[in-house]
Amino acid sequence: MKKAQIYIWLGALAVGVGIGFLRIEAVDSIMNFIAALYTRLFRLLAVPTIVLAVITTLASLGGGKEMGKMFRTALTYTLLTTFAASIVALCYYLLIAPGNLPPSAIGAETEAVQQTTGFSYADHILSVIPDNVVKPLLEGNVLALLLMCFAVGIALSKMPDSRPKEIVMNGLLGLQELLFILIHWLIAILPIGIVAFAAQLIAEVGAGVMFDSLGKYVAVIIAGNCTQFFIVLPLFLLLSGLNPIKTLSGMMPAVLMALFTKSSAATLPVTMENAEQRLKVNPKVSRFVLPICTTINMNGCAAFILATSLFVMQNNGMELSIPTMILWIFISVLSAVGNAGVPMGCYFLTLSLMSGIGANVGIMGIILPIYTIIDMIETAENVWSDSCVCAITDHKLKHISTSQE
Repeated sequence: MKKAQIYIWLGALAVGVGIGFLRIEAVDSIMNFIAALYTRLFRLLAVPTIVLAVITTLASLGGGKEMGKMFRTALTYTLLTTFAASIVALCYYLLIAPGNLPPSAIGAETEAVQQTTGFSYADHILSVIPDNVVKPLLEGNVLALLLMCFAVGIALSKMPDSRPKEIVMNGLLGLQELLFILIHWLIAILPIGIVAFAAQLIAEVGAGVMFDSLGKYVAVIIAGNCTQFFIVLPLFLLLSGLNPIKTLSGMMPAVLMALFTKSSAATLPVTMENAEQRLKVNPKVSRFVLPICTTINMNGCAAFILATSLFVMQNNGMELSIPTMILWIFISVLSAVGNAGVPMGCYFLTLSLMSGIGANVGIMGIILPIYTIIDMIETAENVWSDSCVCAITDHKLKHISTSQE
């Protein structure tokens, strides 16, 4: 089914490209209407989905003291690799320097963004600190919502097991499942949206502009993921005393499955089996670390959020100063950590973040037709990163046990 879905999406992309080349005004108007409709639906579901995902993810990470050392090691390397992925993406963004799309491709709704550029960083920080529970939801202030979600999630993880905690968690998980059903419905009819977005893109953007802007943007994403996959993560393994080639060889079935399924969660059973049978990781480590890493270790997602946010802000006329880029490194990492279990979560979260700062999110519609390919690469990198963190954690704990003996 997953492979069939990929073929359907690619077929929809081809159909959309064909419609775009026809340049029929009435058809283009219909495609623009459908694209706008899908953008509104995505924005409708994005914020509540991300809010619930962050809270339930962090709330589930409470644990006993015996797992503390294992969790701290896994969390440390999760954060290190995720920060590395975001920084690598930033370096490639500055090196490749994607150009701007023409205003006709994204609309002319940039005045609100340009007005915000006059704010100081102190004003920006204050705008992130909520003074009202409902206001961030109504305004779509995703940064404020993320801050609230992190506080609530961590507080829930610290609550003792009790009936009230169980009721709260069941309610949140129930709402999350409800939203997942709505998202699955939207994804089921997504080929129609891909046709519309692809047709809109081809009709409005010339080939030269595509290469200078969208083509370079895609190059940033792919180069960042490949560098993280083949250079950065192997370096983490080498510095921890592990053989990267042997580790990758052992985990290759899981990595390949992740590439085609585009789901770390669906790949998890294979990832655990490979770690235990092929790498000889202690089952106690793999069965604790890998589910957590599948939840919070999102290297590819952090790179996507960072590069896409910069691309959207640049196209909205926002100044990409050094402090701004550093701020968004942290935002991309924290957002990726809280992005667990959401179908197309990176896409939804980036769209929400951009909407929250007042940017015109029309560019997200242009990116959507190629997101399926990006998602495949990101998921493979995420599973490879999960495998590295698991192998490093197992090696570190064995080393500690040996030294204590």
